[in-house]
Amino acid sequence: MPILPAASKNARFFISYRSQDPDLSLAHNFYEAIKASGHEAFMAGESIRLGEKWPQRIDEELKRCDYFLLLLSERSAISEMVTEEVRQAKELRDSSDRHKPVILPIRVNLPWSTPLNYDLRGYLQQIQQREWNSPVDTPRILQEIFSLLTDGGLERLADGEMSSNFFSSSPPHPLTLSPPLPVAEPELPEGQVDLASAFYIERSPIESRCYEAILKPGSLIRIKAPRQMGKTSLMARILHQASQQNYLTVPLSFQLADGKVFADLDKFLQWFCASVGRRLKLPNKLADYWDVIFGSKDNCTAYFEEYLLLEIKQPLVLGLDEVDRIFQHPEIAADFFGLLRAWHEDAKNRDIWKKLRLVVVHSTEVYIPININQSPFNVGLPIELPEFKAQQVLDLARRHGLNWSFTQVEQLMAMVGGHPYLVRVALYHIARQDTTLNLLLQTAPTESGPYSDHLPRHLWNLEQHPELAAAIKKVVANNSPVRLDSIQCFKLLSMGLLQQQGNDVTPRCDLYRQYFRDRLRVN
Repeated sequence: MPILPAASKNARFFISYRSQDPDLSLAHNFYEAIKASGHEAFMAGESIRLGEKWPQRIDEELKRCDYFLLLLSERSAISEMVTEEVRQAKELRDSSDRHKPVILPIRVNLPWSTPLNYDLRGYLQQIQQREWNSPVDTPRILQEIFSLLTDGGLERLADGEMSSNFFSSSPPHPLTLSPPLPVAEPELPEGQVDLASAFYIERSPIESRCYEAILKPGSLIRIKAPRQMGKTSLMARILHQASQQNYLTVPLSFQLADGKVFADLDKFLQWFCASVGRRLKLPNKLADYWDVIFGSKDNCTAYFEEYLLLEIKQPLVLGLDEVDRIFQHPEIAADFFGLLRAWHEDAKNRDIWKKLRLVVVHSTEVYIPININQSPFNVGLPIELPEFKAQQVLDLARRHGLNWSFTQVEQLMAMVGGHPYLVRVALYHIARQDTTLNLLLQTAPTESGPYSDHLPRHLWNLEQHPELAAAIKKVVANNSPVRLDSIQCFKLLSMGLLQQQGNDVTPRCDLYRQYFRDRLRVN
């Protein structure tokens, strides 16, 4: 290990890693080197004391850190907890005047050809990454971090004075600069579930109805389902079907927008127009069409009508993902959604707007006030993705090479229901012979089972919002359906933790009931 420069200014590092080698050993090396250099480091395995509440401690350290050191290995790149840490680090950076924490990703034995999951690709877009392939690389990476830190390079990066890339000495890798593909792969070790995946289960007749609808001029498809139910995967297939007809397709996730974009309607609509144009490979001409005399919505409409749609010859399918993020900003939501509705209505009478077809993807009901005549959520083709049925789970089990009976399917579904992600995690581990069905059923609602990433991520999110934690505690404490405040209900439904029974709710599956009863100390 080289002699590292002494700290000229004390900095705080948060090390995000998976508790398995090589991540674990490498995290220890970075942790010790950072501390030895006079800086402060947080590493969950080293820093959280026995009995301490880890969700609160991680929250505190993320808010305090200057640099978020992300170790991306094959295992951590599919970890829900690591992905959640990255999401929160990005949100903190976007909302901070100093743009901190600075995110420093290091690919640990993770080739550039290995795609990151859908969420990580969005969070890390245009952030440069370093590669670590053996212990020989450790001193080099540490030396580079500390030399930049000593020279003030990373501070200038945090202040926005430098490129958003990690290390300015290396060219951006093409994978980090290209927009994420609209593939909603379950975060399983086998990696990306692409369009040709053998594990995609159709929920007939949903797919065929969507494929038919997207070919109609001015069409609008609304896809609603909780997280990890396959919304984005369905959107990807709709866009692919459209591309087979020589349509132009643009997937756009609102997850990609920095927090400051949502500050006001004008800034948001400019980002929206520029993002669509960029993906169509058209020059940015906002200055030519944005006139302060007119309102933001009129300027946005003119940009599409007089420029984007006029420049293209084929129909355009615009897939809008993570629309829920806009619900959090009622000051722009009503105007933006009213704009989408107006464009959809214009397509009934005007040829230029017949070119545009919309796919809108969201996780929950719209809980912001929108005039019924201006809302896009009561027109077009509504699609609500259901859970898998027993026959579909049996089909999926056989695709994993498991010769199951309906009895075994029913045993699994008694624990996780027909939730696509939870089912796939179980089948993946059983097919790999990591566990058996009986053992999985015993360990599933614990942090030592196959959902050891999934369950703590939900717990962490709940403990950041005490009102939601109290609501879920009330639900799991009762054996009969419970009525909740409507906003709390919407949010917990979008997280996928509850299911509705009329106006009341119950836990989505026994997995959540058992886990949260234990962790939230329900008597």
